[in-house]
Amino acid sequence: MRPPRLPRIPASEITDEAVYRDRRRVLAAFAASPLLATLPGCAEAEPPPAPKVAISAADARAGFRTDEPLTRYEDVTTYNNFYEFGTDKGDPSRAAKTLRTSPWSVTVDGECARPGRIALDDLLRGLAPQERIYRLRCVEGWSMVVPWLGAPLGEVLRRFEPTSKAKFVAFTTLADPRQMPGMRYRSIDWPYKEGLRIDEAMHPLTLLATGLYGKPLPQQNGAPLRLVVPWKYGFKSIKSIVAIRFSERMPETAWHELQPSEYGFFSNVNPAVDHPRWSQKTERRIAGTKSKLFAERIPTRPFNGYAEQVAPMYAGMDLRKWY
Repeated sequence: MRPPRLPRIPASEITDEAVYRDRRRVLAAFAASPLLATLPGCAEAEPPPAPKVAISAADARAGFRTDEPLTRYEDVTTYNNFYEFGTDKGDPSRAAKTLRTSPWSVTVDGECARPGRIALDDLLRGLAPQERIYRLRCVEGWSMVVPWLGAPLGEVLRRFEPTSKAKFVAFTTLADPRQMPGMRYRSIDWPYKEGLRIDEAMHPLTLLATGLYGKPLPQQNGAPLRLVVPWKYGFKSIKSIVAIRFSERMPETAWHELQPSEYGFFSNVNPAVDHPRWSQKTERRIAGTKSKLFAERIPTRPFNGYAEQVAPMYAGMDLRKWY
């Protein structure tokens, strides 16, 4: 289960200077104002070009970064699954401009000592922003490499003091047909729901993201607050979160509810377990050129290459049962 060592990529190939902005300036601004991701007009701001960012050995060992080439900002923000805005990959980037991301609040309840409804800036207040460069593997068989900005989910959840009964954490997406035209079609049972086991939610790799490429999240990527769980298929990384619930029992999730034989609760990336309708052994990497969306097909790795960090959580489990 130990992932192979990745080849070193020259720093000049890690990102496109035209889209990867001033990291230190953005991080400082984020730290000073947790509302950065919700301020009107922020998504269109264009900071000056920035120097390339080095990847430390410690971050690589922890899984916080990879030196694989990043997917272009243009592709990350135009090739999306967000069914509330349509089922075609280009629909969200065209339709999601109707999503209002400010003001924004999140309701937290269930098995915790400090439930309540909290504004986004208060939810993130005092948390140092962190940049994570993660692989994103879609259950459909394509993948990206995305530089996210956000806070570890565990640091946020601890503020609500979950009790010993909190075995799972459930998440809910905003459901507003006035803002989300795709909800006119019953492709799934709205609102979109997802969940994690409590140890998965508290794992250092699990991120509450508010930005990508050093900029606030665009609406189509789940603004203003989304989950990123890099060792699971992408549909587990729920977007535009409005509710978090601590639960003693495993919560129902949107895709499992729709088709339980195809989308299990855990849904860890596993090349040894095919989807009933296609193989999961390889993936099409969106590697980023203007003339070609997909690069070569590459092998998929167990836990999306994060086995060293997360596999111990599943010791003794038959992962084929929890596809």
